[in-house]
Amino acid sequence: MSALLLVENLCCGYKQMEVLHSVSLEVGQGEIVALVGANGAGKSTLLNTITGIVPTWSGRISYENTPISSRPTRDIVRMGLAVVPERRQLFGSMSVEENLMIGAYARPDRPTNRTLRDNMEEVFELFPKLRERRRQLAQSMSGGEQQMTAIARALMAKPRLLLLDEPSLGLAPLIVDQIMEQIVKLRAGGCTLLLVEQNARLALSVSDRAYVVETGNIPLSGRASDLLDNETVRDAYLGGRNDSTDSMEDRIRAKASMLPHPHRAAADGRVPA
Repeated sequence: MSALLLVENLCCGYKQMEVLHSVSLEVGQGEIVALVGANGAGKSTLLNTITGIVPTWSGRISYENTPISSRPTRDIVRMGLAVVPERRQLFGSMSVEENLMIGAYARPDRPTNRTLRDNMEEVFELFPKLRERRRQLAQSMSGGEQQMTAIARALMAKPRLLLLDEPSLGLAPLIVDQIMEQIVKLRAGGCTLLLVEQNARLALSVSDRAYVVETGNIPLSGRASDLLDNETVRDAYLGGRNDSTDSMEDRIRAKASMLPHPHRAAADGRVPA
């Protein structure tokens, strides 16, 4: 498995304060990789550094074997990375459709109006509720609908790597369940995802691999299923067992097992859907 994204010995921070200390990770093509850890550990800073919002102090970030550490954010996005930021950051006075069109401006090609309409229909297939709300102002929508809009906006850029920052933040459990199901579907469709999620237990349940971020370091990484089932990890980072969250994990795992997985498909000689 080749690394789509490679971070090597990354150090960065704000003004004189170093936040990340020699952090290294990789994201392979077709994976969901989770970053888990406490609030303030440096997870969002890592995403912001990958996309050029926070400057790299030292180390190296490569995307498709191309160094991107010194590139401006607009160039990084045009290379095929898209971000769903924390708290959505939609244009509230604009409609759902207008927010989605803004996402398409990040594309390096010049899509025709027909192509854009087709792409919008694709995201409406993923989030049918948005088709009903396409003319509605983003600020008048529920938190779950806004999160769907933020993900759909990023998908309009046709990314090969999607970075999601706290997609479940502030949402009701039923909506969180739906969002996570769509994230699994995106991977089944060939998208690669790097997921930062406050609900670490849930993030591990939908991911292939994970990195634990603690005070700017990565002390632990491995297969997500191994970390999820490790009692020490559960107690230290995941708050022990929680029956309601475990039930949600089980539902999503069961649905995920019914979808094509790029890695398994490759091993079987099949092409992912």
